[in-house]
Amino acid sequence: MPGSDDKALTAAEIEKKKLDDALEEGLEETFPGSDPVSMTQPVHSKADLPLKPKD
Repeated sequence: MPGSDDKALTAAEIEKKKLDDALEEGLEETFPGSDPVSMTQPVHSKADLPLKPKD
């Protein structure tokens, strides 16, 4: 359409914008902080697993 600079956003672009907005909000709420905000949870280590009872 003439005069229209806006393009339709794809679902992936909308999801990325939501994640970027959430990250920005988290950064603003934790400022000043010594550690950056983590977008993912760390994997569990062997120490996190429940101990199996010995028979």
